Amino acid sequence: MSGMRGVNPRQMKQAMKKMGITNTDVKGVTEVVIRTHDEEIVIRGAQVSCMEVQGTKNYQITGTEERRPLGSEVPAAAHFPEEDIELVMAQAGCDREAAVSALKACEGQPAEAIIRIISG
Repeated sequence: MSGMRGVNPRQMKQAMKKMGITNTDVKGVTEVVIRTHDEEIVIRGAQVSCMEVQGTKNYQITGTEERRPLGSEVPAAAHFPEEDIELVMAQAGCDREAAVSALKACEGQPAEAIIRIISG
């Protein structure tokens, strides 16, 4: 890689354009799911960029990886946003364990979890 030192980013972009290579960020991505024969790999907080070379698109994904059995609605070790857990606790008047349990049962939907606790 020593030959890459000192490369002007602008010149690199122009060279890529001349070769028909484009690189763009995919906006608004929050999660990417990769399904194999026996599991799903879920990338949360995903940032995705797409490089197109001669009509072929290549995606690069960064984020936090979680694995879950194929077809499961909620990851085995579900992680819910702290704000959602706190919202359920405050609105339903319950402890953290009950809030997380209700979120798991309601596929991570805070409003449904609150109703579940209140009506249960």
